[in-house]
Amino acid sequence: MKSDSLLLGTFRRVKPAVLHGVIALALASVAAAGEPVKNIIYLIGDGMGLAHVAAAATVSKTPLSLERCTAIGLSKTHSASAWVTDSAAGGTALSSGYKTTNGFIGMHPDKTPGKTLLEYARDSGKAIGAVVTCSITHATPGAFLAHRESRGSQEEIAEDIVASGVDVFIGGGRKFFEERKDGKNLSEALRAKNYKVVYTIDDALQTTSGKLGALLAPDALPKSIEDRGDVAEKSLAAALNLLTQNQKGFVLMVEGSQIDWGAHKNHAEWTISEVIDFDKVVRKAMDFADANPGTLVVVTADHETGGMTLHGGNFEKGTVEAKFASGGHTGIMVPVYAYGAGSEKFSGIYENTEIFHKMMGLLQLKQDASGRP
Repeated sequence: MKSDSLLLGTFRRVKPAVLHGVIALALASVAAAGEPVKNIIYLIGDGMGLAHVAAAATVSKTPLSLERCTAIGLSKTHSASAWVTDSAAGGTALSSGYKTTNGFIGMHPDKTPGKTLLEYARDSGKAIGAVVTCSITHATPGAFLAHRESRGSQEEIAEDIVASGVDVFIGGGRKFFEERKDGKNLSEALRAKNYKVVYTIDDALQTTSGKLGALLAPDALPKSIEDRGDVAEKSLAAALNLLTQNQKGFVLMVEGSQIDWGAHKNHAEWTISEVIDFDKVVRKAMDFADANPGTLVVVTADHETGGMTLHGGNFEKGTVEAKFASGGHTGIMVPVYAYGAGSEKFSGIYENTEIFHKMMGLLQLKQDASGRP
């Protein structure tokens, strides 16, 4: 068991909007509820449970962007093989609408591939993208873009990403494309497919057309937010710059990857700083939805990490006392937050697989035979 107390001054937030601004946003979101869904921004806080969110809300001293959500639900995260899921099976449930074996990426328990939300969207003519703060070949992005028996097959997952037709991907993982055991340079393969391959977020932001592969680090992005800066927010902006050029709309998956890592280490300050950083991305996604009718924003987690609990806190000082029951994942249900067009569909308690099916219905996409064993 570990405990951390966080100081007020560690994180600074902008002042909350004045009351009439909040009311205007609420009314806009209510009006959006009946609109057809054209775009989806699917935000996954890896390992983010309700305690993680509550801790961040206390430390930040001002309301999180998540608190703007007009629909809130809970999802059950168990996998096909265990009561406690891993990120591969959890990500596959979110990406493809079925439970699978821990460790499997985009595959049913019988090892047959199942089509993902991004693949269905791609085949319908929409643009698709993925943004992460880990390697783009990790379990969650892999579950949206690849089909492999092992989440550890990162070089093979990179091959699947090249073949996926994804319009934009931004994250780490350069070594799995360019420093491979087989000697291949997959960045050259991407360029042959007319991708612009870049290595800095500034170059990603300056890409104004075509397809983009941004490999910002050899593996994961820096663990310290001081070192990483606002790359997550900028990555969302870079992705939207390109995806919005498709008149049929887009589906974008964004992962706040390192919430999970801080919780695995039972490090409250790291965990909470990652939630706050992720919430800044949530804010930008919601602002985009306000400005672009027909956009749905869904925020959830693949599982809870750490069995985090809060046994003390102070809103005025911006401190919490956190304890962890585990160094691993737990089976605790995780929150689902929805905002914008179609958000009313996400209230209630349901299996994590239902998020995929709700999105498919809102996009008016039909599941093919790969969706079931």
